Amino acid sequence: MPRRRIELRDPVDLRVVLGPHVRGRGDPTGRLSARSASRATRTPDGPATLLVELRGSSAEAEAWGPGADRVLDGLPALLGLLDDPAGFDPSLHPLIADLARRRPTLRIGWTGAVFEALFPAVPEQKVTGMEASGAIRGLVRDLGEPAPGPMAAAQGLRLQPAPELLATLPYYAFHPYGLEQRRAETLRRAAAAAAKLEHLADLPGSRAVVGAAASAALRTIPGVGPWTAAEVTFRALGDPDAVSVGDFHLKNLVAFALAGAPRGTDEGMVALLEPWRGHRARVIRLLELSGLSAPRYGPRFAPIDRRTM
Repeated sequence: MPRRRIELRDPVDLRVVLGPHVRGRGDPTGRLSARSASRATRTPDGPATLLVELRGSSAEAEAWGPGADRVLDGLPALLGLLDDPAGFDPSLHPLIADLARRRPTLRIGWTGAVFEALFPAVPEQKVTGMEASGAIRGLVRDLGEPAPGPMAAAQGLRLQPAPELLATLPYYAFHPYGLEQRRAETLRRAAAAAAKLEHLADLPGSRAVVGAAASAALRTIPGVGPWTAAEVTFRALGDPDAVSVGDFHLKNLVAFALAGAPRGTDEGMVALLEPWRGHRARVIRLLELSGLSAPRYGPRFAPIDRRTM
């Protein structure tokens, strides 16, 4: 069973770094706590399960499955140890300066697994988080596979459905999971292109340069727009400049936090973030972790059960 130990020069907050990679407490592909994290993933070498534990001033990891060595090699990137904040100037806004002081070790971690990040992003398009989580969990439960290793069995970890399988399913096979034809077809097209998409992780250049090139490539898939592409490049490639344009809540959070406005627009959000171009995702992550939220107006509606429509 391969193992790896990394001595940490600075503290690592697993919940902050790996939080974006776990879709809630019920995510069947991963578990996360303050001291440990586990994840089931597919690699070019085959499936793998990774367990990371913080022990004193080190991170200790072990892995199972054909892809074990590969996920251990990717551990520094996953923990954000390769993240480069050079050029990020939090002093451009007093709130950002204060948030950066509170989280001096904020890091962006990435997986290198492009389709793995794209798979949940498509169900999350234009729906509530509750709806999307249900769809993702159902697809993994019914179409995924048990992750390798005894730890995965004990935690009930499962792999995402293989893209080769998703690409062969008719669009109506996704209806029981709440995905209408548009998102189902997008997921099928993305799955068919999965092998090519994984090569985006090998593009040369800085994380922001790689992210921009990968975003352009992702958006050639019909149904993948700027929001979906940004969600993928941030998680899979560590893009520090990814901005999820089209997100219902994000534009309001940015407008409220940086300009004191209760509501915002995508155009206004991009303008407010412009001073930090190259590190806009870093600013967004600080705001997301701040606990701030724009005022809410109007009644809240229950999510629609698309299975009945």
